[in-house]
Amino acid sequence: MAKFPVAAIEQHIRHHHPGCPDFAVSYFASEIAGRDWQDAPLGQAVGITMQTFLRHEMTDYDTLLLQGMEREKARGRVQPKVNAMLRSWRKKHKSNPANRGHVDAQG
Repeated sequence: MAKFPVAAIEQHIRHHHPGCPDFAVSYFASEIAGRDWQDAPLGQAVGITMQTFLRHEMTDYDTLLLQGMEREKARGRVQPKVNAMLRSWRKKHKSNPANRGHVDAQG
């Protein structure tokens, strides 16, 4: 059984995804800390959680499934957008207090 402490998760995300908004870091840390990850290392748990969230919440993936598209085809269709968002989070954004917590949807 592998459970990760919230502080370790937040530190990992801030190190590897410095552009990830604060509210998202908190959300992901809470989601990851609340699950048993068995043999998965922390990085894999973070990656799975971020991918799943972005796929379901920030793309039309679920709509494509409801319209009858096969799961693999729907994932392939939305993956470029998911990848763009993850790339954006891997970069340190310019410090602008007015944009704290803002998600750049353009990637």
